[in-house]
Amino acid sequence: MQTVNTFTIEQQSPLSRFVLGLADDALVLSHRLSQWCSNAPYLEEDIALSNVALDYIGRARMFYQYAAEIEGKGRNEDDLAYLRNEREYTNLLIHELPKGDFAFSMVRQFFIDVFYNLYLEKLVTSTDQRVAAIAAKAIKETRYHLKRSEPWITQLLQGTDESRTRMLRALDELKDFTGELFEMPDWETELVESGVAVDRSSLQAEWDDYVQTFLAHSNIDYQDSKLQIRGGRNGIHTEHLGHMLCEMQFLQRSYPNMNW
Repeated sequence: MQTVNTFTIEQQSPLSRFVLGLADDALVLSHRLSQWCSNAPYLEEDIALSNVALDYIGRARMFYQYAAEIEGKGRNEDDLAYLRNEREYTNLLIHELPKGDFAFSMVRQFFIDVFYNLYLEKLVTSTDQRVAAIAAKAIKETRYHLKRSEPWITQLLQGTDESRTRMLRALDELKDFTGELFEMPDWETELVESGVAVDRSSLQAEWDDYVQTFLAHSNIDYQDSKLQIRGGRNGIHTEHLGHMLCEMQFLQRSYPNMNW
């Protein structure tokens, strides 16, 4: 039987939790995006979404490698990606929601792209050189991601009655999950004070303004939900993550010691 040492979230250092959370965000979203491979509206978009998924896989690998080094318990990137259960994953919940229809995926990507453009621009100044270097690479990709998600938002909102209806539904379904992007647990606040992390809460007003202004061009009066669903950083997830991990981790658990 395959075994690996496990460590509860609370046993991790603040830096380890921080880096691991960013890795989990990237890996989980990359898997959701990869589910559009061969299912996108047309070939070019099929390739584009697959490439965005690969960008997030690359980001996840860099963060997992660093997280394993920080932890110093003998685990590697494969262990962290494939041998933890859903309660050990600390991704923010918006990343794990099922891909839904194309409108849902595009709205989620737009929300996340706007956030990462703001977040990574500040994370590149992290006092942790490894984190800063990963952020510097990721911000270049994220700028491109936003440039490709924005036209889809406009096209679908200003397209047919059907596409606009689906977009409005997606906006309504996702707004309850955006607040967690800006939540700051105590341990992450400690890292802000030392210059390692970014104060997410300070980005919310700018994110709101950007999203509201952009959507207003399509006659959408977007307002954040007062109900915000959270818990991902503490290992509390929706019912969807466990099912996703069963699929994603199947080969590694069936054939131990496979490499990326």
